[in-house]
Amino acid sequence: MRASLIQFRVEEDESVDSRRRRAAALVRDQAGVDLVVLPELWTTGAFAYERFATEAEPLQGPTCEVMAKAASDAGVWLHAGSIPERGAAADGADEGPLYNTSLVFSPSGELAAFYRKIHRFGFDKGEAVLMGAGTETVTVRLPETTVGVATCYDLRFPELFRSLVDAGAETLVIPAGWPERRRSHWTLLARARAVENQAYVLACGTAGTHAGVPQAGHSIVVDPWGEILGEAGADEEILTVEFDPAEVATTRDRFPALKDRVLGLERPHR
Repeated sequence: MRASLIQFRVEEDESVDSRRRRAAALVRDQAGVDLVVLPELWTTGAFAYERFATEAEPLQGPTCEVMAKAASDAGVWLHAGSIPERGAAADGADEGPLYNTSLVFSPSGELAAFYRKIHRFGFDKGEAVLMGAGTETVTVRLPETTVGVATCYDLRFPELFRSLVDAGAETLVIPAGWPERRRSHWTLLARARAVENQAYVLACGTAGTHAGVPQAGHSIVVDPWGEILGEAGADEEILTVEFDPAEVATTRDRFPALKDRVLGLERPHR
């Protein structure tokens, strides 16, 4: 299986429409690979909080339309990163809530799944107060593997990934807008999630600067044993890696650590 992680550069002087067109062109260039991944909030920048509300769009909005067409044109599975989504308004409300929502498209351009980020970053400011929290975990069945979907700050919460593995995930895909100042955590946590879940991790970051926050880049692909199969640099680039999804079952069979789980399983309580 071949995957391309598009480490997209986000700069403030580029319009959202221009970013959509440029991202779509990069996706189309990946025709022939199996899975393409874009980073988190690449339409606005993950730290451009003041733009979330003004640039928010419905689930089936312009980014969905452009990315669906790009996936279809390239004939690839596309994890189109995430967008600031404007949810439906409740009765009496002027506007619906915002979500940090990931979009996954099939090679025919169908919206196969969407995931609203569960863990919001900001410590009582920024995303944590501007956006609503998702409540559902999401997996997507590809012909070669089952993908578990998470986003950026989710990477710090291992219980989410264990629940994805319990739902059948073998490949964990994580778009992010991770800051440069915590890049060491990015690499460490990506490898940890791979090792503890005996799964592939495909973590796609952004390049450039988001609202004055330099981005880490260094998108990474890690195998179920924790070995790095490929890693990008700091600037915009496309990281393409070949991997064998069958290695997940092989690793779990040869070193069956997941079978020895005790905590987190349903047990009688008294």
